Amino acid sequence: MALIELRHVKKEFSGKAGKVTAVDDVSLSIEKGDIYGIVGYSGAGKSTLVRLLNGLELPSDGQVVIQDQDVTKLSAGELRGFRKKIGMIFQHFNLLWSRTILENIMLPLELVGVSKEQRLKRAEELLILVGLEGRGNAYPSQLSGGQKQRVGIARALANNPEILLCDEATSALDPQTTDEVLDLLLEINKELNLTIVLITHEMHVIRKICNKVAVMELGKIVEEGEVLHVFRHPEQEVTKRFVQREIDPEADLEELLAELIAENPAGLVTTLHFKGDNANEPVISQAIRQFPVDINVVHGKVQQAKEGAFGSLTVMITGEKAAVEEALAFFKEKEVGVEVIHRG
Repeated sequence: MALIELRHVKKEFSGKAGKVTAVDDVSLSIEKGDIYGIVGYSGAGKSTLVRLLNGLELPSDGQVVIQDQDVTKLSAGELRGFRKKIGMIFQHFNLLWSRTILENIMLPLELVGVSKEQRLKRAEELLILVGLEGRGNAYPSQLSGGQKQRVGIARALANNPEILLCDEATSALDPQTTDEVLDLLLEINKELNLTIVLITHEMHVIRKICNKVAVMELGKIVEEGEVLHVFRHPEQEVTKRFVQREIDPEADLEELLAELIAENPAGLVTTLHFKGDNANEPVISQAIRQFPVDINVVHGKVQQAKEGAFGSLTVMITGEKAAVEEALAFFKEKEVGVEVIHRG
């Protein structure tokens, strides 16, 4: 019996131009213990699908069945209880900046009335699990992006959920930090036998930790199966593009950049060129801590040569114009080459 089952699920939204179908006749089954990846380009319907899984959206048609419960038939009270079984981690961490790391992790337990002593005990256990022991009294602004996401994971595990939903949880991180967070998710999956549903537009994420994958396009699942089989025998054109990008990340970088710029026209896109010592410095994490900007890593590769490391990262920087310019100046101070591709 599947832990999660979607049966002919459809989700429509009403807009000025009429109805928009975000999820269109989707059926899939996720077994207990799976790390199930759902991959698609922007606008494919991935984020709407994940909101259907935790009951934040209800389908216009079809059934969402989780642990033999039809989510569409739950009362408001039952739905609140149901959501405790599902943890959620987000792209931009969603931490409370005025609270310490421990207080952020304890928040879900506080909301359901767990005693302070039990909240603290559970939060300290989770700090150890995610590798942040001793950082409980720090504030989010004092952490790197990868550390913030570890806090997000710990908070999502506070209520001992049986399912963990990850919505683009690594797309704001640099490649090395992405791999570290993925390794942590893999460890949690094995240690807790936790079922993970992972929404992403990065095939690298799918390849690294997922055992099954579904490919979405225009609200539909166009291909699904075991990850190895899909990588070796992609059938649909969109799947072939994803697989090709993983083999050759340069393959459709221009198309990805065009999508990102269309979504964030005010953002600044730049390629950062690293060489020597600065290739090993966490300059992106430092910039996020020092300036009120978001930095989304679009593409990159840092490689090791005999004489040292070298490489480049293409990133989108969003925030107030002055803060973005300060971040660029910071990179130049660190002797990182800056090549602006698009300035919003």
